[in-house]
Amino acid sequence: MSWNEASDPVCPASQGSDAIEQLIVPRARDLGGFSVRRVLPSAKRRMLGPFIFFDHMGPTDFEPGRGIDVRPHPHIGIATVTYLLEGELQHRDSLGTDQMIYPGAVNWMIAGRGITHSERTSAQTRRAASRLSGIQTWVALPKAHEETAPAFEHHPKEALPFLESEGVTLRLILGRAYGETAPVKTFSDLFYADAVLQAGVKLALPDDHEERGLYVLEGSIAVGDASHAAERMLVFTSGRQVTVEAGPAGARLLLLGGKTFAEPRYIWWNFVSSSKEHIEVAKQDWRQGRFALPPNDDREFTPLPQDA
Repeated sequence: MSWNEASDPVCPASQGSDAIEQLIVPRARDLGGFSVRRVLPSAKRRMLGPFIFFDHMGPTDFEPGRGIDVRPHPHIGIATVTYLLEGELQHRDSLGTDQMIYPGAVNWMIAGRGITHSERTSAQTRRAASRLSGIQTWVALPKAHEETAPAFEHHPKEALPFLESEGVTLRLILGRAYGETAPVKTFSDLFYADAVLQAGVKLALPDDHEERGLYVLEGSIAVGDASHAAERMLVFTSGRQVTVEAGPAGARLLLLGGKTFAEPRYIWWNFVSSSKEHIEVAKQDWRQGRFALPPNDDREFTPLPQDA
């Protein structure tokens, strides 16, 4: 999706446990009847491992004939994954991809040196009432791969590693964790997983990644003596063993993290790079029409923010 400016998430001073380095409370913004909660980046936390953008969108109910329309827009320097919890979206990009996204599946778009894409509710879905919710995440590429050729992968949920033990189910979306590796091609060491815990069940986070965190989608969890409700991101202290316990209604969590980068990353609108100058070039390339549009969705586009 395209970056839309929103209020910075809040990072309270007290986290309730020395295992928690940071607690992030997103702030919601209504984008014309569609609610989005921005988690990353925040004023006090720009990245978690290579993850530089994390939006929780919806849930939103649409009347027949209505839906979401994210017009074609560009990206550089990242790979994106749209992970749906409910509903569907139609992804089109400048490589000619035309792919439906359904809950549990992975659409992994590598922007590299430059790509454009759109995401819309399909015409078929608009024929009836529908509901949409999901997570939009951007993963920054290492400096050596920022100029890689754009690419696209789709993996249905059945192709992703699925782990099940007493009271816990976990689907590995990206990277490696718990002895499994997802099929998606990544460029740095990371993990991203969807875990569902029954009430009172404990889960240890992977301890072999430099930075780790989680986002509480549903229910609540306890870390030490402190309880944390839904729509909170917890960033954990590096090097600490961390175990979370699901609250009385259980919990659904997104676990994520990975290796930090040696160089800072700059983010402006939909452009991410280790070079401010590269972002300035991308601005002009978009303004001057040097990015190709999706061939099957090229009648409109999203202008640069200052040109809108």
